[in-house]
Amino acid sequence: MIRKYSVLAALVVLAVVMLVPFAIVTLNAVKSPAEYSAGGPLSLPGSLYLDGIVEFWNRVDFGGKLWNSLLISGSVAVLATVLSVFNAYAIGIGRVRGRMWILVLFLVANTLPQEALVYPLYYLSKQVGLYDTRLGVIIIFTVIQSAFGTYLLSSVLGRFPREILEAAALDGAGKWRALWQVVVPISRPTLSVLLVFFFIWTWNEFFLPLIFLISNENQTVPVALGVLQGDKMMDATMSSASALLGILPAVVFFLIFQRTLTRGVTVGAVK
Repeated sequence: MIRKYSVLAALVVLAVVMLVPFAIVTLNAVKSPAEYSAGGPLSLPGSLYLDGIVEFWNRVDFGGKLWNSLLISGSVAVLATVLSVFNAYAIGIGRVRGRMWILVLFLVANTLPQEALVYPLYYLSKQVGLYDTRLGVIIIFTVIQSAFGTYLLSSVLGRFPREILEAAALDGAGKWRALWQVVVPISRPTLSVLLVFFFIWTWNEFFLPLIFLISNENQTVPVALGVLQGDKMMDATMSSASALLGILPAVVFFLIFQRTLTRGVTVGAVK
């Protein structure tokens, strides 16, 4: 009982620590510059002030940036999950030759810093004509995210019950049909978790999109926020508005798929 309450208290403290900065940003985003100067960042707004949000939205064409981030993050999440499934199916269930070395290769790829990848990716994208295109960034992040997804799913599918696959084979199911009608439905909770995390991770990426998306019409939300940091034309309330608009879509996406994440994390603990 004591341990249960200790865990609950820890979760409450963690939730407070995470929600307090978000609450402060939200308060300052709907506060006028005069109210911010008079009461500081912790004061409550006297009225709902939305001019900062509207001005920031129009200044950076936030609608276009939002669409770019949604398109890139959503495409990467889906493509990286599908690619991870294909790779892990071949490695974990197909038991390809050199399986251990392939997994080591994917593990090493996950440890490489993005700074080490910039020049070769920049040179390659220039050569194939994908520099400063959303397609180029989608391909890059699909490969990067699928490296982690392959490593994770390979260990999961490596323990996949062979009896189920043998029963499917007896029913006449080939490898392709067994993958989509047996393996994927059973692994759906894990795949859902990967899909959500791939989306959030790609949404929050800043460094590579900053390098590869130099045109204003192709930039993502984090890049737009980073470019405007330190802008003398932005006051504290507009900076808070920009931060709120930047994190709100990811928070909404996380809340929508919260039950999916919960099922995916806890499915392995329930027999």
